[in-house]
Amino acid sequence: KSTDIMYSKIEDKDQRELLEIIKRNASRLKRLTDNLLDVTKIEGKSLRLKKEKLNLNILISEVLKEYGKKVVKEQMVKIDYDFKYPHDIIVEADRDRLDQVIRNLVDNALKYTTVYNNQIIFVIVDKKKEEEKGKEQAIVSVKDTGNGISKEVLPKLFSKFTTSDSSSGTGLGLYICKNIIQAHGGKIWAENDPDGKGAIFRFTLPIAH
Repeated sequence: KSTDIMYSKIEDKDQRELLEIIKRNASRLKRLTDNLLDVTKIEGKSLRLKKEKLNLNILISEVLKEYGKKVVKEQMVKIDYDFKYPHDIIVEADRDRLDQVIRNLVDNALKYTTVYNNQIIFVIVDKKKEEEKGKEQAIVSVKDTGNGISKEVLPKLFSKFTTSDSSSGTGLGLYICKNIIQAHGGKIWAENDPDGKGAIFRFTLPIAH
């Protein structure tokens, strides 16, 4: 990227700050463009999945390693993950699309994380039996330590253009995530943590055999 090259060569503090603004705005514009393209595919029923068998634990751990510790509201935030069944949760999924869902949920959690409980975001991977058909499902939970989801927003959280009052997002990310997960035969939902502070986002995927 040309802005990255320029940033590495410029030493003036004010110029570097201006380039940071340009980079952030360019990133927002790309994200908006990508989201609008995905919405067009979803509504035109042309969202295509390139499925392969993959280890869900390995995919998630690779994604989370890229995050490391992030600074949120001038506080260091750690992303902690717990794999209940190490190295053996195999799903048939589109790697890139699943990566997109995980990143969206983690980015969302980072956005709403506050100074609480040592600033940790929890990502948990588990298995459960589907109630109706009794088939095994992988279930991924992403828990933040924010103020939770308001009663007004919660029922329409996965609809288009739904954002909280404090969000600067497009309101498309969770709508896209819902459609990606449903296209995989899974479910996605959110709830406020009944035992503490924050929200929990969960999605399921069928276990591959």
